[in-house]
Amino acid sequence: MLENLLAYIKQEDVAEQLYHSLIGIEIEEHRVDADGKLSRHPYPANLGSRKYHPYLQSDFSETMNELITDPNPNIGGVLDQLDTIQTVLYRSMKADDYIWPLSMPPAISADDRNFIADHFERPPFQKYRDYLTDKYGVPLKIVTGLHVNFSIPEPVINRLYTHYEQQFDSLVAFKNALYFQITQNVILYRWLFTYLFGASPIAEDGFFENGDVPEALATPVRSIRNSVYGYVNQPNDQVNVTLYSSLGNYISRISEAVSTHRLYSPAEFYGPVRLRGQQDLEAYRRRGVSYLEFRVMDNTPFTPNGISRHALYFIKFFLMYLLVKPVDETHIHESLKQAFDDNNRVALEAPDQPTFKQDEGIQIFDELIAMAKQLHAHSEQLQALDDFSEVITHPELTASAMLLPKIKNGSLADFGMTTARKWKKARLNSDQLLPTMANLPENAQQLIFHAIQLGIRYFEIRDENGAELLMFTYDNVTQVVYANKVGNDPLAYLYDLFPEIKDAAAKAW
Repeated sequence: MLENLLAYIKQEDVAEQLYHSLIGIEIEEHRVDADGKLSRHPYPANLGSRKYHPYLQSDFSETMNELITDPNPNIGGVLDQLDTIQTVLYRSMKADDYIWPLSMPPAISADDRNFIADHFERPPFQKYRDYLTDKYGVPLKIVTGLHVNFSIPEPVINRLYTHYEQQFDSLVAFKNALYFQITQNVILYRWLFTYLFGASPIAEDGFFENGDVPEALATPVRSIRNSVYGYVNQPNDQVNVTLYSSLGNYISRISEAVSTHRLYSPAEFYGPVRLRGQQDLEAYRRRGVSYLEFRVMDNTPFTPNGISRHALYFIKFFLMYLLVKPVDETHIHESLKQAFDDNNRVALEAPDQPTFKQDEGIQIFDELIAMAKQLHAHSEQLQALDDFSEVITHPELTASAMLLPKIKNGSLADFGMTTARKWKKARLNSDQLLPTMANLPENAQQLIFHAIQLGIRYFEIRDENGAELLMFTYDNVTQVVYANKVGNDPLAYLYDLFPEIKDAAAKAW
């Protein structure tokens, strides 16, 4: 139904707008103590309430921090904001807390399991959390990862729709078709994400009950997290990968699983892609998908923010490729099941050995580079494609393979803590409070720092004369200040701008 999409993108000259599709990042990461054990400190009290905080949350355990960026058309802007939020977290933790750099958690003792199960400070989610603990156990629920959010610019959708009005009843139906084509293709080509970005080769002690490690994990693999031993639903949930056969099937299968109590809520669906933008699943038919959430990335332990600029440039262009790649619907159920099996096989391969999908990967990169040249892609996009095309034939360049020499006595604990200490030292020893905002005066940096701590959304803008402005929003109230006119007590200034924030931020929930 979406034939000739690439041709219409060229005809309408919207490639440049597609390059500015919105990207957002959510990353989960654990706080650990100086010995590399999960921290026993509570969630940092100097961070605003998780009831409303737009940037800093926690997940299953109180040690499991979640950092959330705003959507941004600019990859540099996304990574700068992520770095700034990371810095605020580091400077808000206890002095003896560190950030664990790996997706697989550190070693877990029985005492750790009990402590995590018994300590949870978000009362509205307590019942759901107890349900998850009983169903999945603690270890699986504290595996961390990085999620990428992606949305197509509305003007691009509107322009392309003019070529498909005879095929779709409405603009919403067309928009859903675009998003679902990306969704299906991500499932079909998930193995490539796992190969390139898998970084969870081993599990630490205590992850598997009674040390009963599956035979497939007796030696290091590419990605435990992205395999059948990782963050997946149980077979009895009956929400396997075939629910991606159509939008209607996605909606009805998840809804039916919830109504029959196989899933607690749609939030318990752990598929590789989630449709986003509507509270109610049925609303996707009427109002449409707003963006997609991709849940296929391990945290990269070789960069302090969990993902590199280069990787994001590749991912963004790859998603454009998956947008225009036709999906053969003839045997879609079988294709999705085969893709699931292929991804699991890649996830469980030896990290330093060629993947069985190498020839297909070479072909994909040939097509990617050809498409990039047709669309006059930017130099950074072309460079990212060229570099990652080399990785497909050189498995030793993958993150999982680079972790192999770091494994000592079956553990990455030494590497994890060496990295954690290095990252913390670099952040705290910087001569700037917020290094990615070094262009701003010190008082303006402090204002943004406290705003993030408190949970006030912020944006950098410029006036008509190019002067730097800071825009802050909380509880539907927006205040704008000149960056060079912030006084010597930025925190008090925020309390003046938003009088309600002081009491709201002080509440644990």
